[in-house]
Amino acid sequence: MAYEFTLPGKVVIGEGALASCETTIKSYGKRAFIVTGKMITKLGTLKLLTDYLHQWGIGYTVFNDITGEPTDEMIEAGVNLYKDNGCDFCIGIGGGSPLDSAKAIAAMSVLRGKVSDYMGKEISGTFPPMVLIPTTAGTGSETTKFTIITDTKKNIKMLLKGNALLPQLAVIDPSLTYSSPRHITAATGMDALTHAVEAYTSRKSNTLTDLYALSAVKRIFEYLPIAYNDGNHAKAREEMAIAAFEAGVCINNASVTLVHGMSRPIGALFHVPHGISNAMLIGECLSYVVDGAYERFGTLGRIIGVADDTMTDEIASGKFLEALAELCSRCEIPSLEGYGISKADFEIHIEKMANDAMASGSPSNTIKVVDVEDLKQIYYKLYK
Repeated sequence: MAYEFTLPGKVVIGEGALASCETTIKSYGKRAFIVTGKMITKLGTLKLLTDYLHQWGIGYTVFNDITGEPTDEMIEAGVNLYKDNGCDFCIGIGGGSPLDSAKAIAAMSVLRGKVSDYMGKEISGTFPPMVLIPTTAGTGSETTKFTIITDTKKNIKMLLKGNALLPQLAVIDPSLTYSSPRHITAATGMDALTHAVEAYTSRKSNTLTDLYALSAVKRIFEYLPIAYNDGNHAKAREEMAIAAFEAGVCINNASVTLVHGMSRPIGALFHVPHGISNAMLIGECLSYVVDGAYERFGTLGRIIGVADDTMTDEIASGKFLEALAELCSRCEIPSLEGYGISKADFEIHIEKMANDAMASGSPSNTIKVVDVEDLKQIYYKLYK
């Protein structure tokens, strides 16, 4: 069966990647709209970018009001500023939130109506060129046709998609991730792992996504603990940057499944960072569906070296889940309770969360068939 495989228009990866992009970036226009957050400004990473723009004779406007995960209100403010300053193209620099925001702002600078009008629809159009520069290794936003924006009125996270949201240029420089603090390294690294595992166990997986997914899983199990314990470990940062890219390519082409579907409502209602909510869920979610794909999970156990060919797929799957729990422990992933969410508050929202998760479509990509009642059971198990 034929399948489509998409990537960003151009990818430059490696230390010093940004410095080599002058000709490409200059071709996009005369004035850039830079979307970022205040921490990137404070750390000096933004200045690294603006110094290059000065050298290259490119004007810019900075929008650094992405505080936390992006909302429809932030996007509207960004679009207004983009138009008021006569910008030609967008540059997103930072973690997943600024990159997702840059995509949404570029799209809504052209599209009519509100960003919430496009939830669940295939977004299309000719948008301003987008340059995405990640400073974390995990979200994969620089490789995907997706953006996640919170609808503040409905209190839900909207998944917006369309090939038109793919950036023209992804610039992946591992040295930009050195400043990422430990908790961000853990959250984004676990996000990348979730992308890779879900893509590999998705109904939409294919030969190419399998190659990328297995490579990413192997890298993350080996190098995430090292990067978590030593943020300046060059080899670990480089390998995690590659793994995050691989995992992003995976979900761009095979999509996500149960974990992401159930993670978004937790983020929207309890304001848990996306990578952390994924990590909170991944053990229970995969344990629930493992019997639908023992062969796939068994392969994951073997690729990370905790199982071998003498073991059955079921036993190898169990070894993988044990290793996953150990990785979460080493990265100090909190429980819901440890994060400060009470059992009573959480359980009040389970009905809404389960329905919102199913409505997103992601759980239906899981190889094992699941429904709303299954999702409710998993949510309850988080407080077992």
